[in-house]
Formats: sequence, C-alpha cells, structure tokens
Amino acid sequence: MKLSWATRITIVRILLVVPFVGFMLKINDTMLSDTAQNAMRHVSIIIFLVMAVSDGIDGYMARRNNQITKLGAFLDPIADKLLITCACLLLASKRGHVNGFTLPTTVVVLIIGKDLILMIGFVIVYFMTSRFFISPVFIGKLATTFQLSMVAGILIAPEVSAVFPGWIWFLRFLWWSAAGTAILAILIYIRKGSRYIEEYEQTNASDKV
Repeated sequence: MKLSWATRITIVRILLVVPFVGFMLKINDTMLSDTAQNAMRHVSIIIFLVMAVSDGIDGYMARRNNQITKLGAFLDPIADKLLITCACLLLASKRGHVNGFTLPTTVVVLIIGKDLILMIGFVIVYFMTSRFFISPVFIGKLATTFQLSMVAGILIAPEVSAVFPGWIWFLRFLWWSAAGTAILAILIYIRKGSRYIEEYEQTNASDKV
C-alpha cells in the first residue's frame, strides 16, 4: 500500500518525538553550561514547532487531496498524544522543566488521564462492537490546541517573560484551560461512545428479530 504524503508527514511527526525528548532531557543537565542548556531548549522549541505546524499541514493535505484514510485517522491522534504526553511529563519533571515555569502536576494528571481514559474507552468499544470507533469532536480539538499552546508558551517563557513580566499569568490561563477542556472532552467522548454501543446493540437486536 502506497502511503499518502499526509500519512508520511504524520509518521515523521511520530519519529520526531524521540529527538524532542532527547533535547528536553538536556535543558537542566548540570554537566552542561547555561548557554548549552539554553541551546538544548531552543532546539526543543524548533522541533516542537515543526511538529505542531506539520499537524495542521498533514490534515490540510489529506482533505485537499481527498486522501483521508483509516491509517491516517488512527496515526494522527497518536502523534498528538505522544507529543503532548512526553512534553507534559518533561515540563513537570526535574530534568525537563523550565526554571520558574514548572507545569503543575495536577494539570499533567488531567491531560494524560484524559488520553488514558479515551484509550480504554476505545478498546472497550472495539471489544463490544468489533468495530473501530473514531469520532473527533470540537472540544477535543480545542483541548489539543490549548495543550500545544501551553507547551510552546512554557518553552519560550524565559525570553518572553523578560519582556512581558505577566507572562506567567497567561501560562496559568493556558494550562488550566487545557486541563478544563480535557475534562469536558472526556465527558463528551464517554457520552458518544456509550451512544454508539447502545445503537450497535439495538441494531443487532432488531436484526435478530
């Protein structure tokens, strides 16, 4: 099967998670100078921005060229979740945090918890219906947008806060908005998944009559 360019870009996004994590783990490395640590963070920013921008490009290409595939629909959210999960864990950790702008653990738990619950729900729906059920909703996309903005905002915080001292307050708005929309997304996805299972069972029951 020949992969579309949109799917190829998505696969590259997934592969870029590895160097992103590698550079993030170096931004507080005491064996490096302050200049080298900043360089590691700047490279991480570049990789992150490439991944974030390519997220929009692959979706646009798939729609424009009418190349929306099941593989692409499956890999795209995986790429987003890998990036966000790794970034959140690192930004809340001792080795990967940005000094003065450490991501609160509560926010990390809510964001990653959402993805874990969705993964469990995906498996439950499949085992009960023998079908893959992928149904993106606006609030889910909004949550992803907040999460990507939050990560980018934290990574560039040392430079921006030097010009805008109130940047930390904007970051707090971003990370609690990311957490809040994650909770709303969970509730909506649970509702949609439950309805899908109910409709499937009703259809099967009517077919047997």
